[in-house]
Amino acid sequence: MRGRGTVFLGFVSAMMLDARHGLAQAPANWQTSFGVSASETKERIVALHDHILLIGVCIVALVAMLIGFALLRFRASRHPTASKVTRMPWLEFGWTIAPVLVLGAIAAPSLQLLAYESDIPDAQLTIKASGHQWFWRYSYPDNGGFAYDSIMLPPASVPAGEPRLLAVDNRMVVPVGAVVRIQVTSSDVVHSFFMPALGLQIYAMPGRLNETWTRVEKPGVYYGQCNQICGLNHSFMPIAIEAMAQPNFDAWVRDAATRYPVVSAATISAQVAK
Repeated sequence: MRGRGTVFLGFVSAMMLDARHGLAQAPANWQTSFGVSASETKERIVALHDHILLIGVCIVALVAMLIGFALLRFRASRHPTASKVTRMPWLEFGWTIAPVLVLGAIAAPSLQLLAYESDIPDAQLTIKASGHQWFWRYSYPDNGGFAYDSIMLPPASVPAGEPRLLAVDNRMVVPVGAVVRIQVTSSDVVHSFFMPALGLQIYAMPGRLNETWTRVEKPGVYYGQCNQICGLNHSFMPIAIEAMAQPNFDAWVRDAATRYPVVSAATISAQVAK
């Protein structure tokens, strides 16, 4: 009995933690819902999820009611002689057209979301993310072309307050409220640029340049990782994006331009071609 009580208390604690850390920038223990939505894309994804979940709940409720009605209305004690009705056109029409309507109710908002994600608006900043085994390299062609590597911190070196296996030595930095075009490629195998808080998921392909975009609405540090099985250490290839106010970002760019080397377009092309 004590074990059951412990499990129940653990579940209650999980729900309380989830409510308290709902706006946390990293996954929380016992989290049962989506994490923070830091972009409109993520908010639209969550809205689509809730829309489909509501449809699913309605279908389950309807089927449960029909099963209950059939068990009570057509039980053997009430109908000892089975009905000989073999066709009911209106019912057949109903269960044929209903799935079409359900699929339409799911397809319409899904296509709207895909169109929104695919239409890249005029960007105020371009960042190139190159996947390597097993780290990311970020370059800022709009800000002089400097580039730097982002490598996971060893568990023993993670500062207090940062998540283990997700913290990195150099984060990608973006300004809050700006449209950021993210170009993604790879120098070796297929990687995946996955950032849940921003609703981003795009593959990094060798010899190919894929594009996506985001607009971070809240300052903070957001964590993701390569979720493509890209080799032995693929689970140790995290992504950390720090969003800050425009003045702070401008100051960071000036400092980064002096600390990180400038990479020419020819060098980048040569690296991608390898």
